[in-house]
Amino acid sequence: MDPLSQVVAVMRTGRPRSFLLRAAGTWGWRYPPVRGAAFHVVLQGSGWLRPESGDPVALSAGDVVLFPHGTGHGLASAPSTPLVELCAGDPGHRVLTAGTAAAAPELVVLCGQYLVDHDRPHPMLATLPDVVLLPNRLGRHPSLRAAVDLLGREVDAPAAGSDAVVPALLDALLLYVLRAWFSDETCAGAHDGGWGTALTDGSVAAALAAMHESPERPWTVESLGAVAGLSRAAFARRFSALVGSAPLTYLTWWRMTTAARLLAETDLPVGAVARRVGYTSEFAFAAAFKREYARPPGRYRSERTAA
Repeated sequence: MDPLSQVVAVMRTGRPRSFLLRAAGTWGWRYPPVRGAAFHVVLQGSGWLRPESGDPVALSAGDVVLFPHGTGHGLASAPSTPLVELCAGDPGHRVLTAGTAAAAPELVVLCGQYLVDHDRPHPMLATLPDVVLLPNRLGRHPSLRAAVDLLGREVDAPAAGSDAVVPALLDALLLYVLRAWFSDETCAGAHDGGWGTALTDGSVAAALAAMHESPERPWTVESLGAVAGLSRAAFARRFSALVGSAPLTYLTWWRMTTAARLLAETDLPVGAVARRVGYTSEFAFAAAFKREYARPPGRYRSERTAA
């Protein structure tokens, strides 16, 4: 599995949700902050995004907006239309209307939310802005557009298998959005480093994939440098510059995050979890885990099970 796919898999904590918004006339909805990453995909028509800070942004068909940190915002028919609180109703209700859209909607938006662990976010997530806007551009990101089209059809007209298809398409959509964002940022020269570069840098990406796939191995900076095809010093400098932390610091973060998921989602004994993430001593693992999560592994598991 490539590093971006691995990162998205580890930062997600549950099943994504979505509904279709049909709007017409004069309307405005306020979306409160969420403990996740929200998104909107404009399938038809035009409207206005009202971010918490900054000027309103015109949206048109094909535009995609991601809120990586779950920031509150508004959608409206005009830049100055008053906003009212969104009333989503039954979570299973996939189509909502706003204004006078019952008969002929002027705007159709796919709205969704990914459940993300913001208590311990992946470092990549922390580098994203509050609002990621991908305007529709002719010929750009065809895979993203194809996913958007398929998702719109499934939500608009559910059929046999839609309950399985929609979450799978939402997973694909998030990957396509992140891929497109990092690609655009790198092509525009917005930065000389960061996760966008790390994911496509052959040396750093190889080291990330090795850590992600085999956290149980006794990695050192030297052995990771060998995977990357660089000397120890050159690898440490390059990794730190692109990822934002030293190689072994990131490795510890990944190991503890992987351990937390195993504790919450499996019945593996603590000792087995420790070995899965590179610790031969259960005592050393428990001490490292407590440093990261402020409680020992057993207590963490019982609290997550109770929740």
